[in-house]
Amino acid sequence: MQDENVYGSTSSENSDSDHVPIHDSKQMWELTEDELIKLYQTDAEDGLSEEQSQQRLKEHGLNELETKKTSKFVQFIKQFNNSIIYILAAAAIMTFFMRRYSDSIVIGLVIIANAIIGYIQERQAGNALEKIRELLVSKNFVFRGGEKLELDSRQLVVGDLVNLEAGDSVPADMRLISADNLGVQESVLTGETNPVEKIEEPITQSELPLAERQNMVYASTAVTSGSGLGIVVATAGDTEIGQIQTSVETVKEKPTPLMQNLNSLGFGLSVAIVIAAVLLFIIGYFLDTYSLPTLLISVITMVVGSMPEGLPASTSVVLAMGTRKMTKRNVIVKSLPAVETLGAVDIVNTDKTGTLTKNEMTVKKVVTPDHTFDVTGVGYDADGGVDFEGSLKLDNQAYDWKKDSNMSWLVNIAGQTTDAQLHFENNRWELNGEPTDGALTTLYRKMTGVDPEVDEIDSLPFDSAFRYSARLANFNNQRVLMVKGSPATIINLSKDSTNENYWNQTIKDLSADGLRVVALAYKVVDDSVEMIDTNDINDLTLVGMVGIIDPPREEARASIHELRMAGVKVKMITGDHPDTASAIAKKLDLDSVISAITGPEIDAMSDDELKDKIDDYNVFARTTPANKLRIVRAQQANGHVVSMTGDGVNDAPALKQADIGVAMGIKGTEVAKESANMVLADDDFADIVVAVREGRHVFDNIRKTIRFLLPTSFAEGLIVVISILIGQDLPLYPAQLLWINMVSALTIQFAFIFEPPEAGIMARGPRNVKAGLLTKLDTFEIVYVSFLISGLGIWAFDMLTSKGMPEVLGSTMALNIIIFGKIFYLFNLRNNYPVISKYFFQNKMAFYIIGILILLQMGIIYLPFMQDIFHTTNINFAYGWGIPIIAGIIVLIVTELGKYIRIHLLRQN
Repeated sequence: MQDENVYGSTSSENSDSDHVPIHDSKQMWELTEDELIKLYQTDAEDGLSEEQSQQRLKEHGLNELETKKTSKFVQFIKQFNNSIIYILAAAAIMTFFMRRYSDSIVIGLVIIANAIIGYIQERQAGNALEKIRELLVSKNFVFRGGEKLELDSRQLVVGDLVNLEAGDSVPADMRLISADNLGVQESVLTGETNPVEKIEEPITQSELPLAERQNMVYASTAVTSGSGLGIVVATAGDTEIGQIQTSVETVKEKPTPLMQNLNSLGFGLSVAIVIAAVLLFIIGYFLDTYSLPTLLISVITMVVGSMPEGLPASTSVVLAMGTRKMTKRNVIVKSLPAVETLGAVDIVNTDKTGTLTKNEMTVKKVVTPDHTFDVTGVGYDADGGVDFEGSLKLDNQAYDWKKDSNMSWLVNIAGQTTDAQLHFENNRWELNGEPTDGALTTLYRKMTGVDPEVDEIDSLPFDSAFRYSARLANFNNQRVLMVKGSPATIINLSKDSTNENYWNQTIKDLSADGLRVVALAYKVVDDSVEMIDTNDINDLTLVGMVGIIDPPREEARASIHELRMAGVKVKMITGDHPDTASAIAKKLDLDSVISAITGPEIDAMSDDELKDKIDDYNVFARTTPANKLRIVRAQQANGHVVSMTGDGVNDAPALKQADIGVAMGIKGTEVAKESANMVLADDDFADIVVAVREGRHVFDNIRKTIRFLLPTSFAEGLIVVISILIGQDLPLYPAQLLWINMVSALTIQFAFIFEPPEAGIMARGPRNVKAGLLTKLDTFEIVYVSFLISGLGIWAFDMLTSKGMPEVLGSTMALNIIIFGKIFYLFNLRNNYPVISKYFFQNKMAFYIIGILILLQMGIIYLPFMQDIFHTTNINFAYGWGIPIIAGIIVLIVTELGKYIRIHLLRQN
């Protein structure tokens, strides 16, 4: 919701009009009840009249989110509108008219496959919008004309008076005018675990983060406790959830860095090849070497021979292999290019709750009047619960907690005052109840080894006015009033004032560690007491305080360290308080210096200011969905490749905007999963490290494939070019060029798929996506390897024909030399080590693939029907295979020398 102080027209109306005037002097949370009633022309008891509600419904429509529909056919056709598809289509048409039908069919299938993948991605984005739309569907009790009606949430209008009870879904954005112990779970918007305690009083602050607007409730959130009454201030697209939907709709997914690089490379190559073809035709025409039809066929042969049409297929297969590997690691990749994108990221933005932390509130410190204890174990698991010596540590030494009488009281109060229940389901602990109660229940289970049993007589639920909860129960053969709540409140109610400085320092120390502090106390009462009277809650015995935190995931710290070593910065974006977020960031060693900024501070900045300062911060606290989106865009504006991880609806726009969106699979909402490119099925942040490593591995193999395909394809075209320029017959027939491309597409170009990652892959930093896929050294290598292989082929053809050998024998020899040039060049490109090293047999699949290629090559040379189709003839093993092998060794020696020079130059830089 952009402006919570605006409803209706843009100018004030007469008091008898049903339009509501703008109230632009105060924010919604600042208004008193009387101001609200006047602003929305409603009644605090009877609500709107039926006439008012129908008029507003007619003017402003239903309280539901609408999505723009695009026909499936149009969505599919749009997938063909990009440069790489145009290039492929041109290659398919050319090969078809040259009657190279197999090539044409393969390229056509690649075009269709790419379109289907793009179509599925776009449909998934549409599904995310539908998931958001469904969040507003519920029924609620509404006061209309003095009657209490149960209405579908779609029928609500601004000004309606809505009753809220525990278990209700909040149907619209509302300002509360009554709140009785009202707690609302807002994690769907803020990402934070704890329910927010709501109040009805105005808040006198003009700037207030969403998470701190205690007298506001928002559509799609859930009431966890108490009851309330609120006036609807925004419906449908004007709600906070509606603004998120608008953001998801307007965010345009851009091609991944890899696809941008491939599109640029493909376009550049196609233009260069076409220009070369035109120039060659002009030169050939004036040289008058061939007849015009023969020249035209030769030029077309050169174009098709030079075009690396196998590149998209090879890239897709490498990406698919990476996707399959990630699936085995419980990482679901929704689009093939996303595999590589994580390998290029230099910033990983991550939510705190549930991603870096367990989303399981845990007692980490216990302070009694005599001792300070560290509590071991993480989350709701009661590990070490029966081993008293190992459950608590005092100054890093084992200590029996029962020796401290206050500790004994504290543990039992924790168990007696909690209503939370824990159930082990789906191989994890599930909480039924408040997170704070869950932490206290777990503390009791750790210390005693059993679940708490309460002999309850009466209870007083937590009340924000009192800041504590209480329980009257029979315990140890006496009636005890047990109280837990705000430390400051409990200190004031305590009978012992001599320790006030001690407890205040305790609160300060625990808070500095990012811990939420809860005090526990008791009072023995008469056995005749049957009900809790707040007037009797005094003279308490304060037994201690507990420090509670949503603990960092054990694997997250190690993962962040690995990412930092890999040159990737990890940044925390959370709705939590900046002090808590910074404390967690320090525990996780997020960076050497932790620097935090809040959502309101971001709101105060222009886009240019945010762009200039965004890199100075690594913790973003009290953020809204709009803040998250601006953060990602500012980082991208600075040239960063950005990953965003999240699990809530509030993360959806940023997930979609990021270069790679990563959603949590277990605790993530469906909206987040649909908006993301990748889903961590087990919610394990460590999987991001694996994905980054695999992304770099995939890029390496794609780059090796490109470095292999381009010179070997250009070598085929150069044979035609050189032959025309020197005025000799073509050494290779068009059918033989088709054969080279076909067998390469089926065999050798896929050898890089199985190449394992090189050592040090995570130590070299993210790649520079602006630098493209090929360096200057790569370009030089492509040129000299192309001339080397084509020159050896022409030399063999000329040598044999000059000795009176048939041209068909010379063509067969040239064909064999091109194939063996590819084979030996493959060994050079596999890794950055010398070809003769311990890594030679590391990729065993490469040898199987080469074996298949040689068998196919023997078939084309010795099988009579293949000889007729491809213009080949029998060759003897001594010359027919010996010379191509020698030529291949020459290619290997030259390229190995080039590799040595390359590595030496890179080390110098």
